[in-house]
Amino acid sequence: MHSIYVKIDLFLIFFYRMTDIPIANFLIGTLILSFLCVIVGELSVSLALKFNKPYVDRISAEMVEKERLSIAAYQAGDKAGYKALNKEATDVWGKGFFTMVAYSAGILWPLPFAMGWLGTRFADVDFPVAPPLSLLFDNGVGYMFTFIPMYILSRILFKYMRPYLPYFKGVQKMLDAADKSSHQGNKTS
Repeated sequence: MHSIYVKIDLFLIFFYRMTDIPIANFLIGTLILSFLCVIVGELSVSLALKFNKPYVDRISAEMVEKERLSIAAYQAGDKAGYKALNKEATDVWGKGFFTMVAYSAGILWPLPFAMGWLGTRFADVDFPVAPPLSLLFDNGVGYMFTFIPMYILSRILFKYMRPYLPYFKGVQKMLDAADKSSHQGNKTS
């Protein structure tokens, strides 16, 4: 990993040297790094979703169909058919759910690399904090104390920026279409 960190250090350290004020440099660099993590994670997951779209669409269609059939069996008074179809619908729903959980976790994969790189640069740096935090952190805080809130802020900002970013504009349309079709599927059931 050290050789990878050395290579990315040449790129990332630029963002930590933009002003003559060390704390401003750290905050600017960390915000940019966290935003890069969001972009890389979102890009990789959007590519995975595009690649696996037929599978996800098939699971969604199967789930809607099993749900529709189980409701029809229930309305027809076929209790055994209803239970069997409902179990199948639940199994398909589980496949879809865990597929989406995997995609959601995929968004986070750049974080350990970013924190590892930050550790190579800032592990020995502690930032003093003001009261009341100084009561909890009397020796100050490290880079993660800043990185994690900045990552959350970057995710929030990205959510509002995605519809306007060139590649992600198309991803947003795909997500909106999927959301709309899932709501329509729920209304027809």
